[in-house]
Formats: sequence, structure tokens, C-alpha cells
Amino acid sequence: MKTSSFCIVPLPTDVAEKARRAAELSAEDHAIITVDSATGYPCRHCLHWAQPGERVILFPHVSIPSGHPYFETGPIFVHAEPCERYGTIGEYPADFRNGRVFRAYDADYNMIDAEVANGNDPEAVIEKLLGNPKTEFVDARSVTRGCFTFRIRRA
Repeated sequence: MKTSSFCIVPLPTDVAEKARRAAELSAEDHAIITVDSATGYPCRHCLHWAQPGERVILFPHVSIPSGHPYFETGPIFVHAEPCERYGTIGEYPADFRNGRVFRAYDADYNMIDAEVANGNDPEAVIEKLLGNPKTEFVDARSVTRGCFTFRIRRA
């Protein structure tokens, strides 16, 4: 079995737990939603699609910190109930093989490249982007809505 040269970085557990606590306290920017589609609500913590009937929390997440030109806050989902953080970090998450765009950033959070991989081989796109020595990390995002999905770093 080939060892991956990258690792998947899902949303940290403390961020997911903080979102759950904020939703329980009825924070204005944290909405609890009952899922009505099998492919509309990706949990950024376990990296699986939430299934119809499950509840998720929609909340703002800062993927690029303030003070940088690509600073960005965008909406993401996590399961409302605790879920296990994605742990197979050397393997690309099966639920997200389609509909992802990959954006490469340098150490100063500047976007230096981007490429769409519609199921064609996201691993090859990641390897290509990480092949640039200036690439510090790659963010996987929804190709349709642009929302942050997960980060990718060199192994």
C-alpha cells in the first residue's frame, strides 16, 4: 500500500464542541438544522455527510485568519451530537471525492494556486499542489458553494 505524502486535517474537536455549546446557548450565529438531504450537510469534524433526520449546527468558521488579504469567515456544519473526528488522516475522505476545489496557500496565507477535482483523482490534484515548494497547505472547499471542508498538509 502506497503511503500518502499528505495528511487530512479535519476540524479540531474543541472547535466542534465550542460550536455545540454555542448552539445550546442559542447563539445568534449558530443554527441547529435538521438534515433533509443525504449530500447537503457535510460535517467538518467526522468528514461524513450528515444523513436525513440528523441535526447539524451551521456556524461561521475562520479558515484564513484576519490580517491577511485572503481572510475569510464562512459557514460550515458539524453534527449537533458528538461524532468521532476523522482519523484516517493519510487517506482522502471517501465522502468528498466529488465536488471539491483545492486552493493552495503559502506560509503567509496567500492563495498561490487552485484546481477543481470532480472525482477525477483528488489525490493527484493534492500531490500536484503540494509539489510546489511554496505551498504551505491546501484547503478543500465545495466547488458549488465555496465553503471550507478540510485542510491538507504534507505528511
